[in-house]
Amino acid sequence: MRRAAISASRAKDFKQCPLMFRYRTIDRLAESPRPEAVRGTLVHAVLERLFDLPAHDRTEGAALNLVDPQWASLLSGQPELLTLFATEVEVDAWLAQVRALVSNYFRMENPRRLEPAERERLVEVEIGDGILLRGYIDRVDRALNGATRIVDYKTGKSPSERFSADALFQMRFYALMLWRLEGVAPSRLQLVYLGDGRTLTLDPDEPDLERFQAGVEALWRQIEETALSGEFPARRSALCPWCSFQAVCPVFGGEVPPVSPEGISDLLGVRRAATPGG
Repeated sequence: MRRAAISASRAKDFKQCPLMFRYRTIDRLAESPRPEAVRGTLVHAVLERLFDLPAHDRTEGAALNLVDPQWASLLSGQPELLTLFATEVEVDAWLAQVRALVSNYFRMENPRRLEPAERERLVEVEIGDGILLRGYIDRVDRALNGATRIVDYKTGKSPSERFSADALFQMRFYALMLWRLEGVAPSRLQLVYLGDGRTLTLDPDEPDLERFQAGVEALWRQIEETALSGEFPARRSALCPWCSFQAVCPVFGGEVPPVSPEGISDLLGVRRAATPGG
């Protein structure tokens, strides 16, 4: 039985708050969708479908025409998403936000001049002592000389310089996976922030990715130690107001339920998890 795969999102969860990591990864508690997250899913779907069109047809108008059918497709699989809105007026206002973000994309790139090598690529690779990494990459571009660019779309606003390193954690994670899988480090990592039309880039090299891998391995050791102890502390931060687990968080007066032994077994890749606290 192998260890569970860890994604960039779950790694960031642990860094932000071990208890949130536990609820999402080990206990797998249900979370209600948020309009902001669903908006991101819809914009990503529209931009992915845009590149299904021939290059000369990838216009702003064509992209905007994809919004309604992609929204209908989301609703067909998750009709409960409509409960996020109280009225049709709210739905229309939310869809207007989606269209504005799609239009912003055309201020930043010309998709008629791009031919992505891959979109929504699932990458899975082992590093170090069998640590399994997994993630979906929005877009992989490859130049004629073989150089690779990883592109990720964000529907929010770009971070301040103070938080740019944290924002690039996900991209370094993707770069590490591709490097270990293909043997060549990506030439560029690019975060496209549709909320304010800014792009954040990083050109990694192998020493940079070696250091990042060491950090991921150290983080995994922390996760293992925490899982074996069964003690996942809550960590207060500025992001707490947006957490889905306030009802079971001691920071908000909630009571922490017993940890799932099966979830710990799945995480660590063992037939029977050690008794938490033992």
